[in-house]
Amino acid sequence: MRRRLFGLRSGCFAGLCLAILVAAPAQSQTRFMYLSGQTVTPAYEGWWPNEDGTLKLFFGYMNSNWDQEYVIPVGRQNYFTFAGPHELDDTERDAYDPSVADQGQPTHFYPRRNPFLFTVDVPADFGDRELVWTLQTQGRIIRAYGSLAPDYRIDPQVISTEVGGDFGSLSDALRTNIPPVIDIEGSLRRTVRVGETLRLAVHAEDPDTLPARRSRGGLPTTLEQLYNPPSSIVAISGPGLRFSWSVYRGDAEEVTFDPVQMKTWTDTRVYGNSAWSPPWVIPEPPPGNDWITEATFSEPGEYTLRAVASDGSMFTYENLIVTVTPLLN
Repeated sequence: MRRRLFGLRSGCFAGLCLAILVAAPAQSQTRFMYLSGQTVTPAYEGWWPNEDGTLKLFFGYMNSNWDQEYVIPVGRQNYFTFAGPHELDDTERDAYDPSVADQGQPTHFYPRRNPFLFTVDVPADFGDRELVWTLQTQGRIIRAYGSLAPDYRIDPQVISTEVGGDFGSLSDALRTNIPPVIDIEGSLRRTVRVGETLRLAVHAEDPDTLPARRSRGGLPTTLEQLYNPPSSIVAISGPGLRFSWSVYRGDAEEVTFDPVQMKTWTDTRVYGNSAWSPPWVIPEPPPGNDWITEATFSEPGEYTLRAVASDGSMFTYENLIVTVTPLLN
């Protein structure tokens, strides 16, 4: 297990394991599913080297709620800080610096696990410093500590394993998996009025068709098959090119997509409209791999829409910024 998980230090982890072991006998039959009221935990996923010598750090998060979503603008409740080792272990220490607070993190937080959601490039001489993401929800401050610790070195196979890609495959071929490519038609900055339809046209392809699209026995035909408990710790999804829009910044409740988009977060409930939802049937791409979507906005403001293409193991993102103006009187 990695040195840090969701912002916890290794020293805390040993105590956490002990507490779990002590409590396990009494709670072995108890499982909780919270719809709301829980926190969002930022997660540092790992790093790998870029071709130019810089390093790429990957971040995501875990929203412990199944329904409740949060909108947290970049600011004192959602910010990044560059720090020395262990400098920000005390979560009560305010480290907000507006000049570096925005590192491209989301401001809309969907339910459950959203792994490998964005990256931050750091210089080759980053050394033992840390890039710390601070999030505050439900009155609780939680941090994720990005570093170049050797046990956080990842590759495409690790990413696939962590997201349950290719039905949980550990194939070495996934180490060289090439992520999909996205081409958004038109400008990446748009302006529309409230209620006006915004046409979104995207072409997406999987250059190496790896992992190859395949199903897992088709649709369930009995209740036993439909509600078969998961057999792995990590939620799994099938291989095959898929595409979705999501709201990366702004309030997703004010945005309507037509057609309804497949969820980009790990909703594991049966028929949950997610790649991780049983029975894991990934829709076939549209003709020519051209996805056409319409978006409408019910409130003015600035929104960042995110185009997400995945082959089931690796992801490619592209952001489109939309300024929504009020209706004319």
